[in-house]
Amino acid sequence: MTTADQLLNAAGLRKSYGPTPALDGADFTVGPGEVVAVMGPSGSGKSTLLHCLAGIIRPDSGAVHYRGRELSAMSDAERSALRRSEFGFIFQFGQLVPELTCTENVALPLRLTGMGRREAEKRAAGWLERLEVDDVRHHRPGQVSGGQGQRVAVARALVTGPRVIFADEPTGALDSLNGERVMQLLTDAARDTGAAVVLVTHEARVAAYSDREIVVRDGRVRDMAGAL
Repeated sequence: MTTADQLLNAAGLRKSYGPTPALDGADFTVGPGEVVAVMGPSGSGKSTLLHCLAGIIRPDSGAVHYRGRELSAMSDAERSALRRSEFGFIFQFGQLVPELTCTENVALPLRLTGMGRREAEKRAAGWLERLEVDDVRHHRPGQVSGGQGQRVAVARALVTGPRVIFADEPTGALDSLNGERVMQLLTDAARDTGAAVVLVTHEARVAAYSDREIVVRDGRVRDMAGAL
């Protein structure tokens, strides 16, 4: 992948927690519309890599560039705005707001950007329908199944039209059938919209939905296709 093709890239990332290195010179690239699976054993540094790529934490050294701009050179406000509008996030347990309905949860990122309630909920309803959970739009998270809740979380990640979706073990709390369906819907929607997906997983069946797999071990990255 040439530099011009890269949407998000990282070079020489190092991050330690006390004396323990989580990343030790990690490199990473993802292009527009590409789905990359980040694999590795527990404690290998894959979640730390994702958090650095998303600008949630700063590496001790090395740099992350998004569309040519270095994340660490941005202000906190700029990085927060980036995470609201151009980055989408899916977590293992969904992390939906329990007091809000499913529609309100999906609409929340749009409301945080200043969009009016009616338009935000209209867009949210469209994504809930696409993710096959339109029937629970008026339910609160505690009233839906795990598989339904995770589809709502996927809809919330996609509703702003992000360029990059960060998914941290998105099927880890689901049975195999629901996990397969969530991955199918996520990757189909991402490819339709041109969004890149950075997918942290330890499951080979989940990684199979990606275009490329990398392995993080002892804080370093190895591309399974030999691209890095």
